[in-house]
Amino acid sequence: MQTQADGVEVVATAGEVRPDRPQPLLVLDAVTAFFDAHGLGGGAVAWERTGDGQSNITYLIRRGADAFVLRRGPRPPLPRSTHDMVREARIQQLLHGSGVPVPRILAVCEDETLLGVPFYAMEWLDGAVITDTVPEALDSEEQRRATSAALVGALAELHSVDVSTGPLAAFGRPEGYLERQVSRFAGLWDTNTTRVLPEVDRLAGWLRDNLPSSEAAAVVHGDYRLGNVMFRRSAPATPLAILDWEMATLGDPLADLGYLTATYSDPGAIPNPLHLSPVTARPGYLSSADLAGDYAARTGADLRALPWYQALALWKAAIFSEAIYTRWLDGQRPDDTTFAPMLEAGVPALLHAASERAHLT
Repeated sequence: MQTQADGVEVVATAGEVRPDRPQPLLVLDAVTAFFDAHGLGGGAVAWERTGDGQSNITYLIRRGADAFVLRRGPRPPLPRSTHDMVREARIQQLLHGSGVPVPRILAVCEDETLLGVPFYAMEWLDGAVITDTVPEALDSEEQRRATSAALVGALAELHSVDVSTGPLAAFGRPEGYLERQVSRFAGLWDTNTTRVLPEVDRLAGWLRDNLPSSEAAAVVHGDYRLGNVMFRRSAPATPLAILDWEMATLGDPLADLGYLTATYSDPGAIPNPLHLSPVTARPGYLSSADLAGDYAARTGADLRALPWYQALALWKAAIFSEAIYTRWLDGQRPDDTTFAPMLEAGVPALLHAASERAHLT
């Protein structure tokens, strides 16, 4: 944990923000005052950046013996619809008490003058996010299988929440969700790239021409994967919280299953930039096909169109990854020496994987 501002990512006071430098991500006096106003601990703020998110930014904040999590969007300018912290906090508030494991939201700041963007504070949970390492208690073959089964179970629980009435019914428009996804992401490509990749338009046409009929409406997380679920560190494998709700809306639940299975690391799979939890290739974890079968058994969903949803997921991933790559080329991600550089080849790899699901290769 750090307590001193570095003058770049974190500054001590708003007076230190300089127009000739990138806007800081934390302003310690502003954070301290906000936490004080909401009764969140006391004393000096210690901070540590955490998580593997490539979009929104998460900090562990400590004040003495108290710990909290602060979540904010990246530096502006940015499209509000993709980094809406108020909306992200709201869906977690609405799901609290539903049986879906979500962190408790403690305070939401809509005032952009404090950090340049809205942000929120939530409870800190002492759990494990499984990506390339696994807690010892969850690393037996039995617990690996239990972990992947619990991953599917939490998704099925999310999709079982009633969205037909109450505040959740107003959170999105499930009708036409798939059409809007294809149209929206197709329109994002030209504004987020400096290169020509013909597979983008080819896949957009195929997705439009083969649009499936949605069977149901549900809360769609939008980025559901093992790395966005926090587990208890002890056996049996139990989800503590589903994280990173920035893309949540109401829509077709198979979009989540398509994303989960298309980005899941199976043994022998050709790696792509969305294989963010490579541990699942180890013995014991369910395969992506097993995940889909388990989901169908729990929900009764018809999965005949699952390859379409997987193609959609990989195509969308290519487009938002290209935006990250372009921002890096423009010098907007100066500290990124690993993820963004690999997207030069990684985005075409995602498009190729999408084309394989669509049988266009």
